[in-house]
Amino acid sequence: MTILLFIYGLILGSFFNVVGLRVPLKQSIVTPRSACPNCGHQLTPFELIPVLSYMLQKGKCRGCQSRISPIYPTFELLTGILFVLAPYVIGWSGELIVALTFITMFIIITVSDIHYMIIPDKILIWFAGIFLLERMIWPLTPWWDSLLGAVTGFLLLLTIAVVSKGMGFGDVKLYALIGFVIGFKLVLLSFFLATLYGAVIGGLALLFRIVKKRQPIPFGPFIAAGTMTAYFWGWDIIDFYFNHLLRIFY
Repeated sequence: MTILLFIYGLILGSFFNVVGLRVPLKQSIVTPRSACPNCGHQLTPFELIPVLSYMLQKGKCRGCQSRISPIYPTFELLTGILFVLAPYVIGWSGELIVALTFITMFIIITVSDIHYMIIPDKILIWFAGIFLLERMIWPLTPWWDSLLGAVTGFLLLLTIAVVSKGMGFGDVKLYALIGFVIGFKLVLLSFFLATLYGAVIGGLALLFRIVKKRQPIPFGPFIAAGTMTAYFWGWDIIDFYFNHLLRIFY
């Protein structure tokens, strides 16, 4: 099952790349066939093998030899790894379906946000329907924690977006959905971790001049990382904080 989940993750990760790149441009995710954006060369089945094709072609298009973005194999591999990790953390239960859906959504919106700095409403609406159905089948305990989490996530990000005037409203709507899935306490932890990741990685990017001062940086990837950390290990982090760190300072 581990091997199968990894293979499924690689294959679906390739598809999630397509969704994340095409939906913001309002293009079909079915047609036309994948092609090199530089020369228009249509990719053959051999060139569409997740991760492996990139390695065999040394990251270059077979048609024009232009560089292929490493984002494609990176997110294919990341999806495979997360699909394998999920059952070890969540367990083989109904909640695993929620976890795999969560991973799917975050891979798609991260690809979209990195390329266009957009989290499409169409993606959020689609997943909102799926999560609503999933939380009806596998609800949080207590059930109203989903509603409290959704309201908290929305108001928290809305306040920050209005005050800072630098955060997109796609992030606000995304956090409402995140809160609905993981509940009140974990949505707060998710935001803390997302902000922490963003500050550390953004600071390093400025230090090494990867980005320029005041250059906008997509927040979606940090939201994804912070939320998945909170979702997988949030209760362990909270327990460690209250039972160990607080004793050190008090």
